[in-house]
Amino acid sequence: QVQVQESGPGLVKPSQTLSLTCTASGQSITTTHYAWSWIRQPPGQGLEWMGVIGYDDTTYYSPSLKSRTSMSRDTSKNQFSLQLRSVTPEDTAVYYCAASTLGGWSQSSHYNYWGQWTQVTVSS
Repeated sequence: QVQVQESGPGLVKPSQTLSLTCTASGQSITTTHYAWSWIRQPPGQGLEWMGVIGYDDTTYYSPSLKSRTSMSRDTSKNQFSLQLRSVTPEDTAVYYCAASTLGGWSQSSHYNYWGQWTQVTVSS
């Protein structure tokens, strides 16, 4: 069983960097073949897969967000993080961290453990 929980500021100003942290428990983020992702849902829209950091620290990002996104991890705290640079109001969304333990990683549907969510609003 895996639990993940998001944390971070709920309000970010335009042009700044959005930083969120996900704390995992139940399994190590270095567990072989597990993948750890950030997924968001803007108001009135569907889920958007943002990117993934794998058990081996490999990262892949959505092409639409790649130029602004970084993911990293702290294995000592069993945490992984998201940085989204140069945010605009269009980045306002509910943000989820999620874990895939079944082998897939490139779509939201591959993730079988989800955090509760955190609302991030981009506004001055």
